[in-house]
Amino acid sequence: MGKDLLSPDYVFESSWEVCNKVGGIYTVLSTRAKTLQEKYQDRILFIGPDCWQEKECPYFVEDVDLLSDWRKAACEAGLKMRIGRWDVPGSPIAILVDFTCFYAEKNEIYARAWELFQVDSLHAYGDYDEASMFSYAAGKVVESFCLFYLDESKKVIYHANEWMTGLGLLYIRHRMPHVATLFTTHATSIGRSIAGNNKPLYDYLFAYNGDQMARELNMESKHSIEKQTAKYVDCFTTVSDITAKECLELLDKPVDKVLPNGFENNFVPKGAEFTKKRKLARKRLIDVANALMGSDLDDDVLIVSTSGRYEFRNKGVDVYIEAMNRLLRDKNLKKQVLAFIEVPGWVGEPRKDLMERLNSGRKYDTPLDVPLITHWLHNMSQDNVMGMLKFLDMWNRKDDHVKLIFLPCYLTGEDGILNMTYYDLVLGNDLCIYPSYYEPWGYTPLEAIAFKVPCITTDLAGFGQWVNTVKGGCSEIIDGVKVIHRTDYNYSEVADNIKDTVSEFSAYSKEMIAKARANADKLSKKALWSHFITYYYEAYHIALVKAAERIASQPTTT
Repeated sequence: MGKDLLSPDYVFESSWEVCNKVGGIYTVLSTRAKTLQEKYQDRILFIGPDCWQEKECPYFVEDVDLLSDWRKAACEAGLKMRIGRWDVPGSPIAILVDFTCFYAEKNEIYARAWELFQVDSLHAYGDYDEASMFSYAAGKVVESFCLFYLDESKKVIYHANEWMTGLGLLYIRHRMPHVATLFTTHATSIGRSIAGNNKPLYDYLFAYNGDQMARELNMESKHSIEKQTAKYVDCFTTVSDITAKECLELLDKPVDKVLPNGFENNFVPKGAEFTKKRKLARKRLIDVANALMGSDLDDDVLIVSTSGRYEFRNKGVDVYIEAMNRLLRDKNLKKQVLAFIEVPGWVGEPRKDLMERLNSGRKYDTPLDVPLITHWLHNMSQDNVMGMLKFLDMWNRKDDHVKLIFLPCYLTGEDGILNMTYYDLVLGNDLCIYPSYYEPWGYTPLEAIAFKVPCITTDLAGFGQWVNTVKGGCSEIIDGVKVIHRTDYNYSEVADNIKDTVSEFSAYSKEMIAKARANADKLSKKALWSHFITYYYEAYHIALVKAAERIASQPTTT
């Protein structure tokens, strides 16, 4: 490929996470938007759900003059939407569609999907209906736009993300066969479910039957739409080689292209500002820890953390806690360790006793009750993190060289305790640890190294595999990222490996720390969208060629 790539005239991309910050896909799309906007100049249009209705969406800026002639015509035809700009670098056009009106047609929509593409919606429950009605509405929006502005000579891409957008893609495939379709599964619904249900995924992957597992795990409808979309799409993609294997085994379809997740580093502060923000982050983390535990930690403490979605096993939160527990008895540890778990739980409210201590400005030498957590939870007695800490008898005692604190809230800057955003806090770490068991890509370690924080991950994460590929071998912590080998059954080895790596890092000289941090920074720059976007252009080409072949093969009428 290269110079001969077909390039689209228009790209439509739909996702539940357009202007809707709920997970990692938001980061994928919102950081990639700038690069695509620079290339296509308002010919890239993102379509998301209008979850906000009458409320103001914090990620969207409405523009009533934008595409107003089409919007008026679409509204008269029964499509309700808001058009404006996604408030991210690049400010691409975003269309938020109100899909609620399609619930009245739900049964007919599902019946047509079965007749045309064998999509089984019979066992739908939970968020299936909501996602499908949005997806269908998104397809209708693209059809309306194309009929209003474009003729069939234009090269158009419709890019759908995750099973939630499959129904709309199939609608486009049926109604507008000249539109080239692209489907990205960021993680198969069955693979995630197998891993989340404590079943071994990797050793048995070759033996699992996706349809059978869908029945066993009550995932039939989600699996069906995902599988049929992969089957009928022009270009089927995923985000890493590890998930590509999953797609082949569980969806019975090889991917046409792997699209690794890049990012933009324009949110990383530079020079003196970086140094200042790092000092502020460390001070805040240490102040909160000291107020909670009545301790006297200073800036020499080694700060480590894990973060991400609250998937206790999949994200490796369990093995992280186990590693910190073993580190308590490690005789080679050269520094005190302050460890954080930054995953949002069923949070109730910030602790008033902790807020009072922080506001007083005084120092305390006695711990608060339950000196393990910054915010009360609604389910304190059933929470996995709290349960494991109690089981291991980890209570942040005065003489413990490793202290572990649970921050169970979204770090938006308004949590009541830290009151700093995640990006303003992450650069205060010395190490970040993400020992994932199931991780198709892994944005958290990529973000960490962008802030010059060396990190630990595993080769079951797409990012970890990519790092090893760049290194040409197994990457170590001095390289900026330690990639630990992980399998279905080596939990204990992984815990020991994390413990040993933290212990090793605690003995590093200033020069070695500086080298590890510089290597982390260098590595992050190899994952910028300016490098990874070429994979998308190649995927667009594959889809456009397939669509052109389909149209050419259609019988001509006289």
